[in-house]
Amino acid sequence: MEREVRVRFAPSPTGPLHIGGVRTALYNFLLARKTGGKMILRIEDTDQNRFVPGAEDYIRESLEWCGIELDESPWHGGPYAPYRQSERKPMYMQYAMQLIESGHAYYAFDTAEELDEMRERLKAAKVATPQYNAITRMTMKNSLTLPEDEVKKRLESGDPYVIRLKVPRKEEVRLKDLIRGWVMVHSSAIDDKVLMKSDGMPTYHLANIVDDHLMQITHVIRGEEWLPSAPLHVLLYRYLGWEDTMPEFAHLPLLLKPDGNGKLSKRDGDKLGFPVFPLRWVDPFSNEVSSGYRESGYIPEAFINFLAFLGWNPGTQQEIFSMEELANEFTIERIGKSGTRFDIQKARWFNEQYLRAKPDAELAGYLLKALEEHNISCSPEKAEKIAGLMKERVSFPQEFWREAAYFFVAPTEYSEKVASKKWNSQAVAVFTDFRNELSTLSNFNADTVKDLLTSILERHGMKLGMVMQALRLAVTGAEAGPDLMQIIEVIGREETANRIDAAISALGHYVTA
Repeated sequence: MEREVRVRFAPSPTGPLHIGGVRTALYNFLLARKTGGKMILRIEDTDQNRFVPGAEDYIRESLEWCGIELDESPWHGGPYAPYRQSERKPMYMQYAMQLIESGHAYYAFDTAEELDEMRERLKAAKVATPQYNAITRMTMKNSLTLPEDEVKKRLESGDPYVIRLKVPRKEEVRLKDLIRGWVMVHSSAIDDKVLMKSDGMPTYHLANIVDDHLMQITHVIRGEEWLPSAPLHVLLYRYLGWEDTMPEFAHLPLLLKPDGNGKLSKRDGDKLGFPVFPLRWVDPFSNEVSSGYRESGYIPEAFINFLAFLGWNPGTQQEIFSMEELANEFTIERIGKSGTRFDIQKARWFNEQYLRAKPDAELAGYLLKALEEHNISCSPEKAEKIAGLMKERVSFPQEFWREAAYFFVAPTEYSEKVASKKWNSQAVAVFTDFRNELSTLSNFNADTVKDLLTSILERHGMKLGMVMQALRLAVTGAEAGPDLMQIIEVIGREETANRIDAAISALGHYVTA
């Protein structure tokens, strides 16, 4: 019988959650939902020196905003609790001891100075990558080189020590990656990693393997940066006797800078003018502020849709997917091997598509909120109509107010570029008649307004295109925008007449005899 699919996202609370981490969480979540499995979140906080206050809450809030639902976590509980590694500390030593007893790990008593001396010796000997391994371990102070009674004495007297994995000297370690195929690494390229630190806390490598086994994780989907550690993890599964239930691995391609030159780092976003974090982050130590997608006006569904396509594709022309559709279509086999360039313009495009697909009544909410902040009253019906007119012209919710302000505030400045070309005595004559005859319309709407303007233009022997830009300037102060007749319908006949009067007065110096 096949095992239930169980995946995990295991961030460390060392700062804000990078967009690459969100993508990792998303792909895990999609696989869980596709297969009817479980999505687990585990906080990997074994390195207490790197702990950052507020980081865990940030991770939780980010995933909630993204719509990535968790089945088991520190906050939801679950059958394999606790889900913070720091709270699981007592259980790791027994597995380290199991490795020592089976001859696959050993105690190492080397001081920091002795380790530095070892590295300097290797550098002087032109060793490319100095490391504590099958060769160098025999020159160091550990339970493989020291007499048994001395090892016992050191342990009983409380001498500081670490526990290291005993990596074989000549062995090929094979791993089948679901994205990259077979990965083979010679054991001589793997160092004797520390499994238990001198403070009694496990390192990532041991805790990760133990927790994935105990939590019955079936698939490990993680970033490419963990691929070099994968052979080490295979050895740990083997030595602990868990190779038969070892999860399948999939190492995701890197997210690259927009120019494709290197990995997208935490600092690149603000430098290049776009967020690399889902939410705004304020560093608790430096008070440095980093922008977030939520605060920049991205809709979470659009953000997720964009993120899903950074490394994966459905194999069709379809680009707009709901979370449910993404889960239905998602397969690890369609994740690419090579890095993906980050394209913020594509993220913007996704946001525009999601905004335009929303009902006008929902979009009106964004506008009404901004109007409230500016102490401007507006009926929901009017806001809905304005939102409908503006939605093709905005990329973010906050732009509704910025782009539609002229619906509520008459212009006080006019484009010199348009005025110098389009504002003339013929236009003023048409606008004067138009302003005076607006009051004659019994049914005031965009169609009747346009009919009135057309008839006045015919009397003056002019065409619509000759005055439209100048009329838009008078009514809105802008050079472009949605249908002008619709704008006039919304702002009303009296306000339109007042704005034409104001423009004729303000732009009189452009009128030539």
